[in-house]
Amino acid sequence: MKFPRHALALVALLAATASNAAEPLKAEVIHWWTSGGESAAAKTLAEAYKAQGGIWVDTAVALGEQARSVAINRIAGGNPPTAAQFNTTQQFRDIVDQGLLNNVDAVAQRDGWDKFLPETVLSAIRVNGHYYAAPVNIHNMTWFWFSKAAFKKAGIVEEPKSFDELFVALDKLKAAGLVPLAHGGQPWQDGIVFTAVLAHYGGRDLYLKIFRDRDPKAILGEDFKKVLLAFKRLQSYTDKGSPGRNWNDATAMLISGRGGVQIMGDWAKGEFAQAKQEAGKDYGCAPGFGPKAPYIIQGDVMVFPKTDKPDQVKAQQLLASVITQPATQVAFSMKKGSIPIRTDVDVSKMDLCAQMGVAAMKDKSRQLGNGEIYITPDQNGALQDVLTSYWNRSIPVEKVQKDIVSALRN
Repeated sequence: MKFPRHALALVALLAATASNAAEPLKAEVIHWWTSGGESAAAKTLAEAYKAQGGIWVDTAVALGEQARSVAINRIAGGNPPTAAQFNTTQQFRDIVDQGLLNNVDAVAQRDGWDKFLPETVLSAIRVNGHYYAAPVNIHNMTWFWFSKAAFKKAGIVEEPKSFDELFVALDKLKAAGLVPLAHGGQPWQDGIVFTAVLAHYGGRDLYLKIFRDRDPKAILGEDFKKVLLAFKRLQSYTDKGSPGRNWNDATAMLISGRGGVQIMGDWAKGEFAQAKQEAGKDYGCAPGFGPKAPYIIQGDVMVFPKTDKPDQVKAQQLLASVITQPATQVAFSMKKGSIPIRTDVDVSKMDLCAQMGVAAMKDKSRQLGNGEIYITPDQNGALQDVLTSYWNRSIPVEKVQKDIVSALRN
């Protein structure tokens, strides 16, 4: 039987349409999750996306600054990825202002993001009433990690519960021939140690005066001077191999028992997990000192570069939805070391440190935005330059105070 030519054309068109409809949504994602624990976490996102009909195309670039630079260059060059990782800060505000991102308002409104996200996260991802990023997790950047093996060798019975006790422990570790403070001497890691000292030694009020208010009187004051001196004192507990060391290599020093303490975000927990070490048994953790210690909220987000291609817009919206779903949140955080962005998930299977983090997040009086929430990337870069110079060189503390006033000037 012969069919009319137009009928054959219609059948071919319908077949092609059906084929296209069945094609999975492909999403190229630029990120910097390259360590063992981070890679395992990224895989959970890829698997979740695949389970809901998508294809995750992985573009991993080592180091956050380089990954963000690659993403921005691709966007500016007209060859954008589907999504790119940024931190939950002002890092992507410029490309929002330049109209280079798609919003995901439809997903945020349908899934009720404003009902379960902390205000600190909302204020970072929602710009002029539009949602320009999908939050992936919540990190606290200032956890204190303790090697049980190193502490045992140094004769330390209890983990420190204050900065005074921390310095006593560091002295005992040094006397035992261990590396007291396992630290990666890179500017962003120096900044994390500074933030920890400011928040947990200086206190919440001083932290806000420095970062949020950028108050010259507070920066030049005696209380902040004590913070800077405590920060500098910590440098004396690092080893000669510290400069340039990657953060995960510093964590490996605790895993092996060669190092005693590390001050690092809870992504370090992913490295302990990869090494089959257990919280409370092989290592200790504290998100700060005392029951009301500030819980400094950081985290990762995915932003969605501007495109009008229907399949890419759909891929972006599917990815935003998948990332924020409860099951994805728990699976990712168990590998990454973070805690979920939502409070309506079952975290009973998560480890001791994660349980501490979840409990802290339930107390809103403990929630504190990380410094980069309050200052611009340029101000943050200038501050890091001052802090790293002070960390590595002999500079009068009074000069450092004046330099920080200049760095944080509007």
